[in-house]
Amino acid sequence: MMQPGNYYHLYNHANGTENLFIEERNYGFFLQLMAKHILSTSRIFAYALMPNHFHLLAQLKTEEELMTQFEKTLHLGKISTVSTRDFLIKKANKPFSNFLNSYTQSFNKLYHRKGSLFMQNTKQHEITNDNSFCKVVHYLHANPIHHRFVKLLNAWPHTSYTIFLSNMPTSLERNYVLDIFGGLEQFIKYHEQPVEPKYKLLEGFEPSKSLGGVPRV
Repeated sequence: MMQPGNYYHLYNHANGTENLFIEERNYGFFLQLMAKHILSTSRIFAYALMPNHFHLLAQLKTEEELMTQFEKTLHLGKISTVSTRDFLIKKANKPFSNFLNSYTQSFNKLYHRKGSLFMQNTKQHEITNDNSFCKVVHYLHANPIHHRFVKLLNAWPHTSYTIFLSNMPTSLERNYVLDIFGGLEQFIKYHEQPVEPKYKLLEGFEPSKSLGGVPRV
C-alpha cells in the first residue's frame, strides 16, 4: 500500500486485449471519477490516459492531514498508535480501488460486459527525489509519442501536458509541479528532450525545489 506523504508513479492496464477507453467521453468520465474519489486522500500531479492503460503521478496526504480528515471516525483513546496508523493507511488507499471499481461498473453497464476491466493490482513505484519526479512527469506526457499515437506532446488530448501550458482551472497540483521544474519555461524545455531509457536525467538539468526535504541524487 501507499504510505502517507509519499509520492508514487501508478499505472494499470486493461485485462487482455481490451481497451479502457472506447469513446472520447470515456476519458472525461474517468477523470471525473478520479477527482471524485482520489482527491479525498491524495494529490495528483500528472496523468496520461492511453486506450488500454493509464499512468498517474500522485502523493498520499501526510499522516497529520489524514488524522485531521478522519478524526471523527478515529477512537484514539481505544486503539494503539500502530493500529491508528494502519487504519489511516487503509482508509487513504481505499479510494483508489473504489475509483477503478466505479469506472468498471459504469463501463460494464454502458457496453453490456461483465467482469473485471483492469489488471488485478495497480503497480506503484515510489518516487524519492526531484529528479525522478521530473522524469516521471516527462515520461507520462511523452507516453502517447512512445506508443506512436502522435508525434507531438500537445497532439494527444488525454495527458495533463497542456494543462500546464494554460490557466484553465484544474485539480492538479500545477503550481507545485512547475516549481519543481523551475518554472514554465524550464518545464517546456525539459519536455522538448527525448525520454531516455530508465528515466535517465538530462545532463545539466537541476530542479529548483526538493520534495519535502528529500535529497537530490
